[in-house]
Amino acid sequence: MRLTGSALRVTVFVGETDMWHHKPVYTEIVHRARRAGLAGASVFRGIEGFGASSLIHTVRLLSLSEDLPVAVVIVDTEERIRAFLPQLDELVAQGLVILDDCEVIRYTGRDKGER
Repeated sequence: MRLTGSALRVTVFVGETDMWHHKPVYTEIVHRARRAGLAGASVFRGIEGFGASSLIHTVRLLSLSEDLPVAVVIVDTEERIRAFLPQLDELVAQGLVILDDCEVIRYTGRDKGER
């Protein structure tokens, strides 16, 4: 698959302990994005942050390191991302979903046998 030019990026911020049917929400988002045929999804674990509760979670304090922020980033065409948004409405009970226009300079998938 090739993707270049104008695209839409969706970034989903959740807590790493947020669950969906006994699985992490971020895992369910990635699996659904794959099933939806989106170009790709990446999960990034934050080392510090706070959300609506204003409670700071950080790796520096053992007692507050249990629910660190996680960001799931997906980039694809606007049409495909917007079609995927209802799935995020279902999965993200607490968190933040951001849409950004972006420009893809180069995206080329690997051949199946290539590493």
